[in-house]
Amino acid sequence: MRLANKQIEKDGSGWVELIPEDEEDMWHVYNLISEGDEVRAKTDRKVHSTSSTGTTTSYRVQLNLTILVKRTMFSAAASTETNGDQSTHRAVMSITGQVTEANDYVRVGAYHTLELERGRKFRLTKATGWDSVALERITESTRPGRGAEIGAVVCGEGTAAICLLSEHMTVVRQRIDVPVPRKRSGTSSHDKAMATFLSTVYAAILRLIPFETLKVVVLASPGFTKDTLYDYIFQQATETNNKALLGARSKFLRVHSNTPHVHSLVEALRDPGVAKMLQGAKFAKEGLALDKFHKMLSTDELRAWYGPQHVALAVDRGAVGTLLISDDLFRAADPEKRNHFVRMVDEVRARGGEAVIFSSMHETGVQLNLLTGIAAILTYPLDIEVVEMEEREERERLEREAAEAASEGSTPAASGTTTPWRTDGI
Repeated sequence: MRLANKQIEKDGSGWVELIPEDEEDMWHVYNLISEGDEVRAKTDRKVHSTSSTGTTTSYRVQLNLTILVKRTMFSAAASTETNGDQSTHRAVMSITGQVTEANDYVRVGAYHTLELERGRKFRLTKATGWDSVALERITESTRPGRGAEIGAVVCGEGTAAICLLSEHMTVVRQRIDVPVPRKRSGTSSHDKAMATFLSTVYAAILRLIPFETLKVVVLASPGFTKDTLYDYIFQQATETNNKALLGARSKFLRVHSNTPHVHSLVEALRDPGVAKMLQGAKFAKEGLALDKFHKMLSTDELRAWYGPQHVALAVDRGAVGTLLISDDLFRAADPEKRNHFVRMVDEVRARGGEAVIFSSMHETGVQLNLLTGIAAILTYPLDIEVVEMEEREERERLEREAAEAASEGSTPAASGTTTPWRTDGI
């Protein structure tokens, strides 16, 4: 994403102008825009006019509109671009809201839907100001050189998913399903079907996987399909003298997965060989943090907490070493709810802890969302039941003190035994 212009004050007020360039940028935009924000962008609108004879005509005009956001919608594959005989999906981000600035064609207060597109600039003004999480996303999304880091083919006999993984998204570029009959002696139908399958996958890899720029290409399967595919790829590359593919051979890693489905990628990417090549990558960092949490949950559960209320208690006590939080929680319609989670991130980092914000467009984020979207690895053991009891006793004590103070304050006035202080000198 390109940052076209920015004017943000120290108090968090101000605006930014951004130009999304790819699918991941549209995902960043979806996470940046909240209900109540103002968005200004170029759009077209159908306009009706009536002539003096009573004839009504309609036409479309292009104009810049500023709307107060009421609803947002993101689809990673809402529409399709066709180029020759190939089709690719295009992410779409649409915003519905009320027009806030006067215009020759649209009255203030009218509802309009803006569709943000790649290559088209828009201006965003945050209703509650630019907090640390929003500013961090701007920095990440506009960093030079950001893009897909991992290519993956998750496969089984006759099935494959061709994927690209960037810092914030897992995009399935193509799904392949070729019926492969069981292997029986004396028949060649299995071998013919497998040859068709391997040829189809190979063609998809050449077309969809930019292996020259990726850090690693993972071939994952439950059985030996990954090995068969690996051998086929480089046999074909040798026969066709594909120097680029042969030069990238060291990037292709074969790893085991329990299933031939995309959700097995999390497990596959934990492979030591893959982890070494992806050291420092955001996706790998998320996977390692989630893996560490699950291990802690099974070995020392007093240091592995999850759920908004429980994690908030741990943060208040300064006990959080690593905070795992889904970006879903920052899209809350209630600004105060979003600010609550932002404060948790800021507090953990201020005390020297680590806050890892998971993308819900990665399988790691999906898994974290199944655990309520927030979890924490504590620096020392805490018993949830004991902490909740202490919190309950503290609340009861405060309520009791407040009730006693209120009672003491109302008793003199009620008894009528006190004499008002005279200020007239008598």
